[in-house]
Amino acid sequence: MGISDEAVEVRAEGWRTLAALHQMIEARLEKALSDAHGLSVVEFTVLDALARQDGFHLRMSQLARAAALSPSASTRLVNRLEDRGLLARILCADDRRGIYTELTPAGRAALEKARPVHDRVLQQALEEAEATPELAGLVRAVTG
Repeated sequence: MGISDEAVEVRAEGWRTLAALHQMIEARLEKALSDAHGLSVVEFTVLDALARQDGFHLRMSQLARAAALSPSASTRLVNRLEDRGLLARILCADDRRGIYTELTPAGRAALEKARPVHDRVLQQALEEAEATPELAGLVRAVTG
């Protein structure tokens, strides 16, 4: 049994609403983080993901998933962050083929400086989106 045209349209509308909310938030975060700290949203996301890990490191494949990047894009991102001294790569002691990406002290410091800007802008963007009738229901669902 197929999905009715109405159900397909409801799902498509939901997806468009989610995409609109995501774009709105990401654009505001991108500008604020870049202007204040020279970080992109995805760079902040990677630093944040590493900071939340015990030992401050992840395998490259885990990092790619955390940042929603392809393996090649995550490698380029790690190269840039490593060149800036925010990340380091280390060999896995258990599996010499495995490479971890680890947050450096400079990376932790950059993240902690950027976090208040990120959190403030995210809150402001969500408040603005909630005041938009087309986005209000989704914002309430996301923020609980």
